Amino acid sequence: MRLPVLICGIALVAMIILGSLLSLLQGALDLPPTECLLALCDTLFGTHWSTLDDYQRVVVTELRLPRLVLSVFVGAMLAQCGAVMQGLFRNPLADPGIIGVSSGAAVGAIVAIAIFPASIGPLAVPVSAFVAGLLTTMLVYSLSRSKQGTSVLVLLLAGVAISAFAGATIGFISYFSNDEKLRQLSLWQMGSLAGASQVNLWLGFFAVVALAVAFQRKAFALNALVLGECEARYLGINVEALKRQLIILVAVGVGVSVAYAGIIGFIGLVVPHLVRLVTGPDHRSLIPLSALCGALLLLVADLMARLVVQPAELPVGLVTALLGAPFFLALLIQQRRQWS
Repeated sequence: MRLPVLICGIALVAMIILGSLLSLLQGALDLPPTECLLALCDTLFGTHWSTLDDYQRVVVTELRLPRLVLSVFVGAMLAQCGAVMQGLFRNPLADPGIIGVSSGAAVGAIVAIAIFPASIGPLAVPVSAFVAGLLTTMLVYSLSRSKQGTSVLVLLLAGVAISAFAGATIGFISYFSNDEKLRQLSLWQMGSLAGASQVNLWLGFFAVVALAVAFQRKAFALNALVLGECEARYLGINVEALKRQLIILVAVGVGVSVAYAGIIGFIGLVVPHLVRLVTGPDHRSLIPLSALCGALLLLVADLMARLVVQPAELPVGLVTALLGAPFFLALLIQQRRQWS
């Protein structure tokens, strides 16, 4: 492994630790930093060092801590999925949101929120998001396939059509929902990490670890696929099986992320480019560093969302869109110059 990759990894881990401490200590409720850390130690190690009141301890251990952990998991999953999508389709514009996967998963989650009762919601929402995201991914992929290979233009156009259809479906569901459901759906669509709980933290942990291991095992095959499908076949790689496996894995990551955090855009698009500029296109380092960088970016975005308009908070999806949209426009301008 090259030294810059190691340095980048260590730097990202250090910044994630620093960002986690800031996220734990900062918020609408002003608490002593030392007491917050002691309350965290009490939760982790069963000690009784903190002198915080019960409601203050709840803010630290049951609101801030699960939220920052969920932001790390979701950011890591979205960034890895973005890096894999760009390698799979050999296009820097490929992203779970751009080709409609996020919108499809959002439709499944919103249908579950609007139809199923709250008692089975924690299970129905991620399952529905995963199934809808997988079906959307397979549909877009099948539309872009031809005898000559995968057409990136058709891929993007199919993603636009799927996103438009998903937006119309979400609009119909919102229109016929009652006021309580409508507010819940509206806030969920803008992206939020406020719903972090022990159940989705465990699911997020298993999902991000499983995806990291699975994607890393496919890193060499992705490197070969970037050279072209024919070249990858010459190297003994089953290209079609590889595509199916990666599509299913991406659908899992996006489905879990959308189910518990709503629609959070541009993480999967921006982060792989930032990492690629520093360490190069090798997926063996690109994927794990993208996970770390995505976790850091969403952690910082969530911290900004909580602090900018406190005591209220902004939806984190709006913050990531404000950060990612200028970068995406710059990327489009760069691609336009290359096409010219």
